Amino acid sequence: MPQRMLKFVDVDRQMPDKRDADVRAEDFSEIYGDYILEKAEEQASRCSQCGVPFCQNHCPLQNNIPDWLRLTAEGRLKEAYAISAATNAMPEICGRICPQDRLCEGNCVIEQSGHGTVTIGSVERFLTDNAWKEGWVAPIKPRVERELSVGIIGSGPAGLAAAEALREQGWQVTIYERADRPGGLLIYGIPNFKLEKSIVERRTQRLEEGGVTFELGVDVGADISFDKLREKHSAVLIATGVYKARDLECPGAGLEDVRPALNFLIDSNKRGLGDEIESETAEGKDVVVIGGGDTAMDCVRTAVRQGAKSVTCLYRRDEANMPGSARETYNAKEEGVDFRWLAAPKAILDKDGKISAVKADKMRLGIKDASGRQRPEAIQGADFDVKADLVIKALGFLPENMENLKPELATTRWGTIKVNPVTFETNLDGVYAAGDIVRGASLVVWAIREGRDAADHMHKYLLAQQAELLEAAE
Repeated sequence: MPQRMLKFVDVDRQMPDKRDADVRAEDFSEIYGDYILEKAEEQASRCSQCGVPFCQNHCPLQNNIPDWLRLTAEGRLKEAYAISAATNAMPEICGRICPQDRLCEGNCVIEQSGHGTVTIGSVERFLTDNAWKEGWVAPIKPRVERELSVGIIGSGPAGLAAAEALREQGWQVTIYERADRPGGLLIYGIPNFKLEKSIVERRTQRLEEGGVTFELGVDVGADISFDKLREKHSAVLIATGVYKARDLECPGAGLEDVRPALNFLIDSNKRGLGDEIESETAEGKDVVVIGGGDTAMDCVRTAVRQGAKSVTCLYRRDEANMPGSARETYNAKEEGVDFRWLAAPKAILDKDGKISAVKADKMRLGIKDASGRQRPEAIQGADFDVKADLVIKALGFLPENMENLKPELATTRWGTIKVNPVTFETNLDGVYAAGDIVRGASLVVWAIREGRDAADHMHKYLLAQQAELLEAAE
């Protein structure tokens, strides 16, 4: 029996069960459970079916959220999944790692009325997990096979999303990945307690079974030249992401136990995948993480699970101005992380070459800068020390030098690749770029969107190339 919508007045918001903090801090398993069918239907029925769906408008993928919530509430799960998957190459991944509190759920109309947002992300996750279980996630079977090929550099979310879209059109797709596993940051950068690796692996396996070729351990620009790649393929997509850590600029920043966030997370994820890693963990250490974004939250929560003696997060602005997900910050607090707001590192102190503490300035928020945010400024004479054995810098990421890939490739003043904002084509014919290497360090959902958009324009380009070849052959 179909359920009526607009149940938000009578039905309270309820997330899936979350494991107790003291239990989940002992392992790397995902912290949220799954909805059962009845609970997914109930929570979906809270949607108000807005005439102007702000949830959809604030989703980078423009997912048709109200429609698949209605179909879920009515028990029409296969149809709901189909609508969800029509605009998103990885709904179950976005359902787990998207900062819904800043995107779809953060703009839910019923939350503005005080009734609590619809749990959009959790329903999205349920739909696709259920679709995998029921066998509704169909293999890629192009209606026509096309001869021309595409080379994609990078197997992160932008590369994977583009590969799926291009392969569905019948083009021959090869992904070049310098790591030993496909998935980019999805496999190595995001901890298991947010995204278990089997979720990513089944996505890459589906692509492989659908005809996408993965060349692993291949560093384009080193193992194969970019020019050679262009000769081999009719079009190329650069989707390398941004991996270069922003430097910490203070005395002591070069000490051995000051580690980039990504290195720390990659090592942890590799251990979880069964690799033997030589670097030390946070076990038994006083850990200080510097930064306030989602990567910083991943680091503090990873350090807790590795058995750190204490974990402190230093952020130069206040909690209201943190760039990371409020939900992730709350989870970190539950797990025992100490947050020191309005604090910025002044120096890393050491004894005999070993870190002993972080000296931090107490900050206050001053006048607004060019971005519209209040600029943090140090309060004279108000510095303090935080005990530390390990310091992790989570200050964001920058692009690697694209001149090493191709000197003629046009870049912006920030080092990202310059593209046509509509077609994603670079200044080189048949070469496209998408994801963080264009946008700068951003969200997975934006990388998926740009990968799909770039694939659409690459498809048109390849059709034109194919027509030219046929005309020349006549």
